Amino acid sequence: MKVTRKPPSSVLFCCDHNAVRSPMAEGLMKRLYGRQAYVQSAGVKNDREIDGFTVAVCKELGIELSRHRSRSFEEMMDWGDDLSGFDLIVALSPASQRMALELTRYYHLDVEYWPIMDPTGLGEGREQKLAVYRQVRDQIRDRMVARFGPPAEQQEKAGNGS
Repeated sequence: MKVTRKPPSSVLFCCDHNAVRSPMAEGLMKRLYGRQAYVQSAGVKNDREIDGFTVAVCKELGIELSRHRSRSFEEMMDWGDDLSGFDLIVALSPASQRMALELTRYYHLDVEYWPIMDPTGLGEGREQKLAVYRQVRDQIRDRMVARFGPPAEQQEKAGNGS
């Protein structure tokens, strides 16, 4: 995987339902890289609300997702977001990768697949479920840092000699 020291100017994260992985990635990207990039998320389908465990594990890092409204690729385009306007689409599930490739076949833009585990249905009891969701959150964060370089606050510290 190549490391880019600066995030693209616009990124779309996508997964199956826009209820767990892609909103988590959207929130993490905004938290880590601030206004360096325009960031959105979408799902193949919009048949679920934001997952409560996703909200909980992101809140641990100061990321507020409780007001997130899930949306599909179709709704996104109906609302005027043109996929060709994104520099990069990051698919977090096989179904979203297929959809992204299908919808962008006439555009010259990068679609990357990050194989991120779906935590729904894993773990017995609240604490085990939270642990699985934290693992997914941290996996997304680690991929992001490997791909886009150190977060904005770390870059500022490095630039100041701190």
